[in-house]
Amino acid sequence: MFEQAFKNIDDVLWKDAGCTSELDYTEQTSWLLFLKYLDALEQDKASEAALNGKKYTHILDKPYRWETWAAPKGKDGKIDHNQTLTGDDLIQFVNGKLFPYLHGFKQKATGPNTIEYKIGEIFGEIKNRIQSGYNLREIIDHIDELRFQSQTEKHELSHLYEAKIKNMGNAGRNGGEYYTPRPLERAIIQVVRPKLGERIYDGAGGSMGFLCEAFEYLREQNPKRTTAQDRALQESTFYGKEKKSLAYVIGVMNMILHGIEAPNIVHTNTLTENLADVQEKDRYHVVLANPPFGGKERKEIQQNFPIRTGETAFLFLQHFIKILKAGGRAGIVIKNTFLSNTDNASVSLRKLLLESCNLHTVLDCPGGTFQGAGVKTVVLFFEKGAPTRKVWFYQLDPGRNMGKTNPLNDDDLAEFIELQKTKADSSKSWSVEVASIDPNTFDLSTKNPNGGEEIAHRSPQEIMDEIATLDAESAEVLGNIKALL
Repeated sequence: MFEQAFKNIDDVLWKDAGCTSELDYTEQTSWLLFLKYLDALEQDKASEAALNGKKYTHILDKPYRWETWAAPKGKDGKIDHNQTLTGDDLIQFVNGKLFPYLHGFKQKATGPNTIEYKIGEIFGEIKNRIQSGYNLREIIDHIDELRFQSQTEKHELSHLYEAKIKNMGNAGRNGGEYYTPRPLERAIIQVVRPKLGERIYDGAGGSMGFLCEAFEYLREQNPKRTTAQDRALQESTFYGKEKKSLAYVIGVMNMILHGIEAPNIVHTNTLTENLADVQEKDRYHVVLANPPFGGKERKEIQQNFPIRTGETAFLFLQHFIKILKAGGRAGIVIKNTFLSNTDNASVSLRKLLLESCNLHTVLDCPGGTFQGAGVKTVVLFFEKGAPTRKVWFYQLDPGRNMGKTNPLNDDDLAEFIELQKTKADSSKSWSVEVASIDPNTFDLSTKNPNGGEEIAHRSPQEIMDEIATLDAESAEVLGNIKALL
């Protein structure tokens, strides 16, 4: 239905000098898509008010509504090109009037769950990168073809938008920050099993894939919902935070297209919150997240955490443990070196996790699970409140090299989901008693007793020793060659 419109938009963006990558294409499509959605939302609310004999107060003033500046319609319902802005006039209006006006909503917003907050945040951070007013006019015409009225239309738009996010994840640069493979997210959700009425949180939201997938899961698991339950799903179930502007915009748009009208997504750096300030009312039943790995946090950020480290993902893990309610459940993606790193912060963090939570399952993901990221990852599944007695490990092996053309799929994870229910042993799974773990290092790297490869990398010392040995051998070979010359 809308696939051609999306393709046409990308074709025009490709021609524009201001847009050079998939990240730019998605960013520029997103702000236009958001304004088109806002127009559809306002029209729906105005119609609803009219049916009830009430007057609807528009969020946007008339000159800034989509129907006025972007797509004024004639009596035939088609765009009236005699009234539309184009060329330099359009660019001047968008950059000089529209964006500053929309950014002003940040001051008007009563809270982050309001549509006003979303408008102010999105247009305070994003810039229009489309340089040609003629290209922008063409894109607007294509965006105007899109419809948000029915569930079928929203469903298709959400699939097309997900495909754009996936392409960003494959686009190199830092596109991987925006995309966690959806089959992996779905498997994590099936193990954590969120329920209606629980508060679900992702403090490193990216494109909010975990929250979108959890929304789909809860709808599928509970087909006979009450009106009150539907309202709770919309307003008080899903919570997210995201630091980066582009990811924030994409996350909000992604949730809207999946059917959550005003997502509770806050544009903030989660790690600036001091853990000592977390109160019971701030806590969640479920945490699902793939925090960024490899980041380095400044000293003043580290001050907010009992275990101080520059490693972003390790700070996030402390945040997630703290923000869970007692009995709360989590599924967290993290670098597999977390299991075996020997630095003080890693040892302390493993000790904290094992003593304050029941780390019941570790899923070891193969290389290539994340496109463009050269790191191996594990997923930690834990429940807060009781110490760990036994950890069940599963080594995921799809039997092929994964890449852009053959990414992870749902079938690859089916056996893991099934075996995890009983934590059964198999050629790919085994259990380790915590009593057998070294109490000084809390090292969780473990070898598959059934003949699989070891889960974690060798220690840095072993690697350095091997490099030194190889260097010595190379020097000897070079010496022999020189002697022959």
